[in-house]
Amino acid sequence: MGQDVESRQFTGADRQRYRAKIRRCLDVFSRMLTESRFDVTRPMTGLEIEFNLVDEKRDPAMRNAEVLNAIADPAFQTELGQFNIEINVPPRPIGAANTVELERQLRESLNQAEEHSRGIGTHIVMIGILPTIGPEHLTRESLSANPRYAILNEQIFDARGEDMPIDIVGIERLRTHADSIAPESACTSLQCHLQVSPQHYAATWNAAQCIAGVQVALGANSPFFFGKELWRETRIALFEQATDTRPEELKAQGVRPRVWFGERWITSIFDQFEENVRYFPSLLPICADEDPVEVHERGDVPSLTELRIHNGTIYRWNRPVYDVVRDTPHLRVENRVLPAGPTVVDVLANASFWYGLVHALATEDRPLWSRMSFATAEENFDAGARHGIDAHVYWPGLGEVPVTELVLRRLLPMARSGRDAGGVEPSVSERLLGVIEGRCKTSTNGAEWQARMFHRISEQHRSMERRDVLRAVLSRYIDLMHSNEPVHTWPLD
Repeated sequence: MGQDVESRQFTGADRQRYRAKIRRCLDVFSRMLTESRFDVTRPMTGLEIEFNLVDEKRDPAMRNAEVLNAIADPAFQTELGQFNIEINVPPRPIGAANTVELERQLRESLNQAEEHSRGIGTHIVMIGILPTIGPEHLTRESLSANPRYAILNEQIFDARGEDMPIDIVGIERLRTHADSIAPESACTSLQCHLQVSPQHYAATWNAAQCIAGVQVALGANSPFFFGKELWRETRIALFEQATDTRPEELKAQGVRPRVWFGERWITSIFDQFEENVRYFPSLLPICADEDPVEVHERGDVPSLTELRIHNGTIYRWNRPVYDVVRDTPHLRVENRVLPAGPTVVDVLANASFWYGLVHALATEDRPLWSRMSFATAEENFDAGARHGIDAHVYWPGLGEVPVTELVLRRLLPMARSGRDAGGVEPSVSERLLGVIEGRCKTSTNGAEWQARMFHRISEQHRSMERRDVLRAVLSRYIDLMHSNEPVHTWPLD
């Protein structure tokens, strides 16, 4: 959700000053791109993983402040809902040793965090949407105490001028309304970061967009919301609707949504930051003291604070990132497609598949996006979110094909070659990409396992209330999550 801000009211003068300042940032950013002043020495990767907190009944536990105090680890941070926390995994170079060490460190951190959490009667769950969550858990009062969340809530609803309709049609249908952005907190994700040079950003982003539908199909882990079985990755539809600043009239006029797949292939990262400034009014018009032009002209690195805050309120599924580390600027693609979970090994398999495949596609002589329309990539994304591992997608040269067949026949070999080219030892990438292969061969990911377990328990215990069935599913899920065995091997008993 970006940088912390202080609680305040915004005036028209604030917005005018911010608009002028952000355009000044954009001009400086353009100059920096032409000067190639970015860190491109070695490709770095990073992860963010969001979690849910549950109580002993497996219902959401509104205790993130207490849990973070018990964990006492700066890598863990607050998130939007009081039942959410997040871990930020430090960036590291791509490579075999780093991949193995990452898994060890991540498992150790989560085990320690769970131990501390359990000590105060809560448990940490790595899942796309908690199946036990209900309307009573998603109110204004459930938002975390950070003033940023209250301000965003006010700004989004001031822009809309009315409550937020949520209408998701899947296996079942959910129709409801929200009077806050709290339903967004139900969506917990895995975010993969990949540092790239300005010259390679566009190809990397275009490649990521091409495979977004495949990603979400393979990694789907959010089949339930408010007790209903909806999309296999319901998180996609829910996030898009829960942060929509547009009333119906603005939708009809073609105003862009803030949760956005995009609308075209790009040729530069500047395209996206310029679109952000041109299409989207500010939600947080806060100006820093720094003058980016003065900083740049004296040879220092500007923070471009206004541009970064604005970018943090526009939720592209593959988002551009400008950041400064140790006085050196760099650029990243932030991949936001995937849900959290089910296990650490599943998370790293998803990340490994993405890193390898994006690298392979971005370096092809004939780019995939020259043979696929942008609209087709977006249709694939929708199909993957709706149908999960049973989705059919379009692929150049193959036509419409089951996503599992596409991955086994075409994409896994490409991901392997991409990981090899990135310096990952074959034995390491084979273990993680073997998890993806296993999912395809068994047609099982987190969403499928949850749905199958739900229907199995429902058949065995016909008198059991649906919420209790979902609690039973989640209890079994949590037990297996701690095994770190990939989800396609989980039993249904």
